[in-house]
Amino acid sequence: MSEELTQDVTESMADYEDQFDNANPWNRVIEYMEQGTILPVKVEGIVNGGAIATIEGIRGFIPASKLSLSYIENLESYLLKDIEVRVIDADQANNRLVLSAREILKERERADQAKQIENIKVGSVMEGTVENLQSYGAFVRLENKLSGLVHISQISQKRIKSPEEVLKVGDTVSVKVIGIKDGKISLSIKALQENTEEDEVYEKVDIPKADDIGTSLGDLFKGIQL
Repeated sequence: MSEELTQDVTESMADYEDQFDNANPWNRVIEYMEQGTILPVKVEGIVNGGAIATIEGIRGFIPASKLSLSYIENLESYLLKDIEVRVIDADQANNRLVLSAREILKERERADQAKQIENIKVGSVMEGTVENLQSYGAFVRLENKLSGLVHISQISQKRIKSPEEVLKVGDTVSVKVIGIKDGKISLSIKALQENTEEDEVYEKVDIPKADDIGTSLGDLFKGIQL
């Protein structure tokens, strides 16, 4: 066999193998998984613990925990719904194909949060709701649905041993943004109390009027003969 003929045969076999691989839907599904491809699908059925969608003619299972970022009370609400998924497990030998929408939703949520954080300026004052208390501080859900931490040292002018002394979950509070680093927002309640408490101190101090000062001086020198 000539060298030229041998090369032609080799190329033909390679083309046949490529066609065979492409004809196997599992190979394409595995490629989607390796590349993290986002795939649009329609939920075709609801089963115990999840939903069914088809990729390349293969029935895939979407666990309920992978359909959304939050708990789904009624899975039937997803029937015939168009969603986007990624392949997270593909096993041809066991005919198992597992899909997930959660990772895509999480990535988009992070991207949205990053954009919102970019628009927040240090020094701005916002309203929020206390959503969680820890020994080291309080987490506050802001108006834009972002969360920030009020460190225990930034909760009150008074020295406190735990946030529960002055806060409870569900409280509405005014906070000042005092720092943003690595996507984390640092807040302060104390910073907004400073001016208020100073004003209260001034209100309590009885500052004598000018007339009173004059009278007092007059009384002081009364009866002194020069």
